[in-house]
Amino acid sequence: YCFLFLAFYLVLIYSIHTGYPFPTAPPVDPFAKIRVDDCGKTKGCFRYGKPGCNAETCDYFLSYRRIGADVEFELSADTDGWVAVGFSSDKKMGGDDVMACVHDDNGRVRIQHFYNVGQWAKEIQRNPARDEEGVFENNRVTCRFKRPVYVPREETIVDLHLSWYYLFAWGPAIQGSITRHDIDSPPVSERVVSIYKYEDIFMPSAAYQTFSSPFCLLLIVALTFYLLMGTP
Repeated sequence: YCFLFLAFYLVLIYSIHTGYPFPTAPPVDPFAKIRVDDCGKTKGCFRYGKPGCNAETCDYFLSYRRIGADVEFELSADTDGWVAVGFSSDKKMGGDDVMACVHDDNGRVRIQHFYNVGQWAKEIQRNPARDEEGVFENNRVTCRFKRPVYVPREETIVDLHLSWYYLFAWGPAIQGSITRHDIDSPPVSERVVSIYKYEDIFMPSAAYQTFSSPFCLLLIVALTFYLLMGTP
């Protein structure tokens, strides 16, 4: 043991004096940015926010694509807490399989599995996610993971080969635990989603919905006509 310690000591002294660096751990691969030009072609996408937004500017973004026996999901939201997608048999919260990407106090983004019990999300230890990766940058939580298409029959994990309504949510986290979502009525897919059909669907956020309804457009046209014609 004395000889081994002496050898290590001599190597240490030699490295310090010669400036020879010690071996370092290989660098971690950076998080590959989400590609939106594939939306509607090789993957399905949902965008919520400003018209024309992408994975880095939408209030909320989700993509899905089949890879062998798995489905790969990519999520991103304008939040420093968490972003999630829920798989539901209806458009309401309750009895839903939920996958969430949570930004903790150590700066990591972890993939967690939840089950909605009424309005409360209960974490489930059995997590179907794999090949997980996530990042917190520019005040956004972004993540990517896979989960199998088929699973053994279980209440808290749905089979993705079936079609489900997708529930979209995001919000703050406290010490790595999710809290109530940011908006009172989070967006929901208009119809059930099939992983075998790739679409690029945009949903305007509340700030852009006001002037998109037919009634509002008609009102704007009427007011414009009234102002241009003047009053008698």
